[in-house]
Amino acid sequence: MKNKFRIPKSPKEAFEEAEQFYKNAKETLAKSPIEFGAYQKPKFVKEASAMAYLAALRAIDGYLLSKGVHSKNLPSSIVEYEQAVDKIPHNGKLAVSLEVAYQNLHIFGYYRGGIDIEMIKSGFNRARFIIDTLSKANNKR
Repeated sequence: MKNKFRIPKSPKEAFEEAEQFYKNAKETLAKSPIEFGAYQKPKFVKEASAMAYLAALRAIDGYLLSKGVHSKNLPSSIVEYEQAVDKIPHNGKLAVSLEVAYQNLHIFGYYRGGIDIEMIKSGFNRARFIIDTLSKANNKR
């Protein structure tokens, strides 16, 4: 089933959305107090994790759009995103970063309500790596 959400039409739009999603995720995460090495408000962690994960996916969309992929043909599942990232030359770092962002943010942070600071930070760092790497690759064009 294809994604029903609004799809970016240009690389610029996709990268701007990735940055905005990531910024919003950081702001949302900051709303949760921290105690004993864990976030204390799972609601904010869930929202922030979802936004940070979507930021990484949107950056991948931006890169693919910059390579001529039509917006209608962008990935619509994690499997399709993994297949797309596997084709982007970057020594496997992007693929591993996507997997960590998927697991730490989407599965553990969002679905399972994980509150461990290090796990969430790791997911955020990997999402940031994806955004920065693909944004730089897009700007070199």
